[in-house]
Amino acid sequence: MSDPTRAEICAVAIAEAFRGDGELLVSTFGTTPSVGGRLARLTFEPDLFMTDGVAAGAESVIPVSGKSSEEPVLGAWMPFRLFFDNVVWTGRRHVMMMASQIDRYGNQNFACIGPHEKPKAQLLGMRGAPGNTIYHRTSYFVPAHTDKVFVDRVDVVSGVGYDRAAALSKENSRFHHIHRVVSNLGVFDFETSDHRMRLVSVHPGVRVEDVVSGTQFELAHDADVPETRLPTPEELHLIRDVLDPEGWINREVRE
Repeated sequence: MSDPTRAEICAVAIAEAFRGDGELLVSTFGTTPSVGGRLARLTFEPDLFMTDGVAAGAESVIPVSGKSSEEPVLGAWMPFRLFFDNVVWTGRRHVMMMASQIDRYGNQNFACIGPHEKPKAQLLGMRGAPGNTIYHRTSYFVPAHTDKVFVDRVDVVSGVGYDRAAALSKENSRFHHIHRVVSNLGVFDFETSDHRMRLVSVHPGVRVEDVVSGTQFELAHDADVPETRLPTPEELHLIRDVLDPEGWINREVRE
């Protein structure tokens, strides 16, 4: 079996972001997060709840690419009304979104680049990011880590970071938790005294200096930053043969 690619290392790091979640609904945006979430479900978090991406709970794990030899097994009906009433507003969800910009406190932007009144580039908009970040656990994936993404100040706040959440009432911020950020260079959390972003690990072949130079703000990190763990043989098999046999994640992640 060939060595793991950077994308496969990212997929495992994403799976690790869901470790310990138990019976939570996992929602993932992007190809690599989708593989990572499904990988967690197939290995160490079998109680994770996933949907078919439309309006039903998925009992079986649906591949991201390729054709499955079996029809997907669907369970509970999950239209938007039930999705919000039973899951989103009760803290029972962990979503991994993408980020066009993210700052040191986890404020995220994928609405536009430049002033909101007259942007240089229009992106997705606010989407569900404000509600996601207030009502349940949120993580982010960045497939190409640069100082244009990891910025000192986001142009528009789509997802609420720790500094802004601190200004909310306890009732409105009780579920706020920016859990992990995974990029093509490393893994990050906010487990610092002031909830600033911290570099947890660098992927094999990446130096701490590479991460620092691709980040506008000062990152918290220990003197010795460990390497992100490699996929196990079982995980590589699941990624390559079951979840993504066409290797779509390798098109998404920058080496």
